[in-house]
Amino acid sequence: MLNIFSLICLNSASFFFAKLPEAYAFLNPIVDVMPVIPLFFFLLAFVWQAAVSFR
Repeated sequence: MLNIFSLICLNSASFFFAKLPEAYAFLNPIVDVMPVIPLFFFLLAFVWQAAVSFR
């Protein structure tokens, strides 16, 4: 059980250092920004509520 867990942790840690295939290398800047996009929606909800006076 512990070996399976450590194997999963080691394999999932390698995802953070994955590279795009060479054919998609020009998309690297977009892919770098993509994890931040949900935060923009979260902030947009506050801006929207401030615009309608937090009804």
